[in-house]
Amino acid sequence: MLTMFSQTITAVRSGHWPSLLGAWLHFQISCMVWVMIGALAVAISEELALSPLQKGFLVGIPLLGGALLRIVIGPLADRSGPKRTGVFLLAMELIALGLGWLTSESYGAVLGIGLLLGFAGASFAIALPIASRSYPMANQGLAMGIAAVGNSGVLFSAYFAPRIALVVGWRATFGLMMIPVGLTLLLFCLLVRPDSHRLGQPIDRIVPGSVLKHKFLYWLCGMYGVTFGGFVGLSSFLPMFFHDQYRVDLVTAGTLTAVCGLVGSFARPVGGYLADRCGGMVLLHILFPSIAILGIVLSHLPNISLAFPVTVLILLCLGFGNGVVFQIASLRFRDIMGTATGLIGAAGGLGGFILPVWFGFLKEMTGSYAGGFFLLASMAGLAGASAVLAQRRLAYLRGRVLLND
Repeated sequence: MLTMFSQTITAVRSGHWPSLLGAWLHFQISCMVWVMIGALAVAISEELALSPLQKGFLVGIPLLGGALLRIVIGPLADRSGPKRTGVFLLAMELIALGLGWLTSESYGAVLGIGLLLGFAGASFAIALPIASRSYPMANQGLAMGIAAVGNSGVLFSAYFAPRIALVVGWRATFGLMMIPVGLTLLLFCLLVRPDSHRLGQPIDRIVPGSVLKHKFLYWLCGMYGVTFGGFVGLSSFLPMFFHDQYRVDLVTAGTLTAVCGLVGSFARPVGGYLADRCGGMVLLHILFPSIAILGIVLSHLPNISLAFPVTVLILLCLGFGNGVVFQIASLRFRDIMGTATGLIGAAGGLGGFILPVWFGFLKEMTGSYAGGFFLLASMAGLAGASAVLAQRRLAYLRGRVLLND
């Protein structure tokens, strides 16, 4: 254990750790902002008297906004620099939070604000390129795993936002969140190294068209759509699920969700670390079947004494898978991590949007949340089969290269 800890410290010191800290902080606070509507969804939906499908869209719309913006922000970070782009994102988060505080009087207004909160979700396309460029190849999985622990902002939002809302109301909670975002903007400017001299190149030189046609990139998008889409979509919808299914109050639902998010978030760097040493493709063969089995268990909607630990295990596997997928991505697309991160991250955000919407839709159609968990299990099963086929395809291509040599 001590040896592993010592190796981890040495690996962290092998790069520019202040930039890694700035990247983590950017993603941490942005994740808190990104899922605030999900954390406050019980209070919002009760005041606005929303249907199950409306609740699903309410939770999913910031995730959709983040997915769409990641496609743009990734290449922008490669062109203009991740630090400059990161400052822009934090400024947009401040605007979105201010509007949430002052103008969220109707369901339509809240949806519009949720779409703007998607700028916070695009932080992913900033944090990971900063981490990747700050560390050598040997420690890519660990560095990006540490930066991506920032998705633990999900659990902080789930835990604190409902408690603050009980005191000041859910609208004022948006206003109070502007304080940590402003402090993060200051620290991000101080910690992260200036953007490198490579910036400002024509976008077609930074993002070759051949890369965008790379089938392996889109396969990774599919894998991340399941792992991160499942993580953020489920984390955003869990307060609603625990409240509706098990009749727990707003604060208790937030606490249960925070525990799930905590486990999933801190599993991510472990996944990246082990992928560096064992191989990411091998780990995916174990993770996806595990998620499928756990999803089937939850689709039976067992008593909360069983449902809660099973949910924790699902978030653990999803978080672990997030680290594994990006370890694989860093080895393939290091020179254009902004673009790769943007596209793969967009797929994750899109998966996160689809999941709560389908949870709400199936709940409205069938009167049960069982279908949502069965959908998650089905997608994980398909992803597991795809991972096996992809591994065989890579082995076949390597064999052909050796024969040609």
